Amino acid sequence: MPGMSFFVGWNVMTDLLYLDDSYLRSFDARVLDVDDQNVVLDRSAFYPRGGGQMADRGRLAADDTSWPVVAVEKRGSDVIHTVEGPPPRPGTEVKGTVDWDFRYQMMRTHSALHVLCGVIYHQYGSHVTGCQMYPDRARMDFTLADLTPERVQEIQRLSNEAIQAGFPVRVRFLPRSEADINPELIRTKINLVPAHVDPVRTVEIVGLDLQADGGTHVRNTLEIGELRITKTENKGRENRRIEIALSPLAD
Repeated sequence: MPGMSFFVGWNVMTDLLYLDDSYLRSFDARVLDVDDQNVVLDRSAFYPRGGGQMADRGRLAADDTSWPVVAVEKRGSDVIHTVEGPPPRPGTEVKGTVDWDFRYQMMRTHSALHVLCGVIYHQYGSHVTGCQMYPDRARMDFTLADLTPERVQEIQRLSNEAIQAGFPVRVRFLPRSEADINPELIRTKINLVPAHVDPVRTVEIVGLDLQADGGTHVRNTLEIGELRITKTENKGRENRRIEIALSPLAD
């Protein structure tokens, strides 16, 4: 979720390949540790669940054996890959393959939420209070006191105009000292970036939005496609929920 995903520094046991390349579909790795069905690799392109973004799916394979990856989560400095079947032993060289259709849907959805967040922040000065992505939709909560039908239509129009503008989406790592002097990097009501994280990973939709974030994204807003606001809810005196869905991309 914008501003709410895992914020990762460099001192990790598992090398998080998705931080630099969201489009990486497969990778080679070595098994470091195994606990029941949980496998720790020295490097991984699988995104662990967190910050509102769902975990990746996929497979690990070695020789003639493969293991479906059914869950991925981060525990401390490790990324835990939960697999089906007898797991590979420590030291095994494996090839990981990410379920690309699911990953790309998450990338489009996450970037769409950043567009929505940027539009609402610039139009109304509102911050994010929560979010969640699903395979077919996503929702985001904002510090908004009012959300009239006219305002909803305006938000949807401005969001789609931004998407069709073809803004580049860029990932950078900023020194903590530089990130701390830019309050606009934090779009959540509460700063969720742990104090020890340095550098801070940022995602910028050039011309619209810049914030600290640890998730996967598309390279250009044109890849998002059409955004539709499908539902709104009153979640409190100054808290409104907006649910969105993306139209399928044309072949």
